[in-house]
Amino acid sequence: MPLLSALNIDRTFGSTCALAGASLHIDRGEIVALMGANGAGKSTLVKILSGVDRADKGTITFKGETFAPRMPSEATRKGVVTVHQSTDVVGIPGLTVADALLLNRYVDGGCPFFISARSVRHAARQVLDEAGFDLPLDRDFADLGAAERQLVAIARALSDKAELLILDEPTASLSSQESKRLYEILLDLKARGLAILYISHRTADLAAIADRVEVLRGGRNAGSFVRPVDFDQAIETMIGRTLGAARPERRTDFGKAVLELEAARILPDSLPFDLTLHAGEVIAITGVLGAGKSRLLSALFGAGRLAGGGMRLDGRAYDPQNPAEAIARGVALAAEDRHRSSLIPKGWPGESIEATISLPHLPKWYPWNLLLSGRERNEALRAIDRLGIKAAGPDASIWSLSGGNQQKTVLARWEVEPGLLLLLDEPFQGVDVGARQDIIATIRSHRARATLIATSDPEEAYEVADRVFVIDHHTLRPAKIGAGHSSSLESLST
Repeated sequence: MPLLSALNIDRTFGSTCALAGASLHIDRGEIVALMGANGAGKSTLVKILSGVDRADKGTITFKGETFAPRMPSEATRKGVVTVHQSTDVVGIPGLTVADALLLNRYVDGGCPFFISARSVRHAARQVLDEAGFDLPLDRDFADLGAAERQLVAIARALSDKAELLILDEPTASLSSQESKRLYEILLDLKARGLAILYISHRTADLAAIADRVEVLRGGRNAGSFVRPVDFDQAIETMIGRTLGAARPERRTDFGKAVLELEAARILPDSLPFDLTLHAGEVIAITGVLGAGKSRLLSALFGAGRLAGGGMRLDGRAYDPQNPAEAIARGVALAAEDRHRSSLIPKGWPGESIEATISLPHLPKWYPWNLLLSGRERNEALRAIDRLGIKAAGPDASIWSLSGGNQQKTVLARWEVEPGLLLLLDEPFQGVDVGARQDIIATIRSHRARATLIATSDPEEAYEVADRVFVIDHHTLRPAKIGAGHSSSLESLST
């Protein structure tokens, strides 16, 4: 008997069918990967299993008993623990990392009535030791980056003594070293009898650990593949068409210089480097977490400063003091964690697709503070059509969209006012192959704009860019790659 069995699960949201007879089973000591294009129903199925949502139809059993949790805490108590892609709910600003690691115990009354800072640190250190991670226990959770938040979430989930662990894009913000460490932990848990449901768009993840890959398309089961998995076939099953050549042809017929960096230094003690981006050119920077990718993009956007060197934008000196100055000069940034940096929080006014797209352009579109919905709606409709955003309409909540469609909406924000320079920090996090190809096609369609992309995935860098640079210890060097040699980037960025 499977540990978990979900049969013929249906779920609709208004006129949208998220799941239509989907089924899934997992045995103890098995790692099952769930693949599917954005909007295929993966997140909905995970929400049902984790108690966030309820199925309209179908049956679920866990350890041979009916399983229909009404809230996540009930699912956790029964042994099903989920780490979601968004880590905003893992901790609270003002709490330390140690507090965040023990937050479930506080809520469930698992901590003694009298606690001390020393006892909290001791208990939190035990949680980290079990997970094999090293995190600053006294640091404010609000100051953590996306990767560190993910590590907190995974470590806390492992401490809940799960029998089924559900991981939604766990390596999206992790370096290759951290990912490999996570693989080791998961394989060890598997050997101890834990069942793992693993959702990821990264075939490297699935090839490393998955015993079986289940593919969803349109809310239905589209295929099942056992190890060793033919990922080309699995991806084609997922997107419903042949994969074709993923790599666009590199261009050399670029326009004028848009951004020029001369003797730039990201940190006072880092080596200087030069970089020039031209109109119509896409450059990708790849490297491990902490190498300086995000810090460089922040400086270009006015959210930070370079330690030295000069910058020119469109032939003129460029030294933005804040993001507003950068936007006024035609520079846009889609930051690493879209949930924290680009999306209005759930339940707040302005969480719709049209409001998400229009937010940074309101002063320009409505200079006399006269808000007319016509332009916002029309721009959103055009963006939905141009980028292939799957949504009920421009007034749909951004939080009702899949990860890939959220990312397309964030990109659409800067497509309506293209500007001179687009900065994209980890633009393909949580984005499936089909949506990624749509986004790449949009990025590369502009001939008057330059694009600078930061990604920790070397394959993504090769897939999207005309030129690739490796960043190491906060300095850049070009990656010498050719067609068919994208794998060589892996050694350059680890």
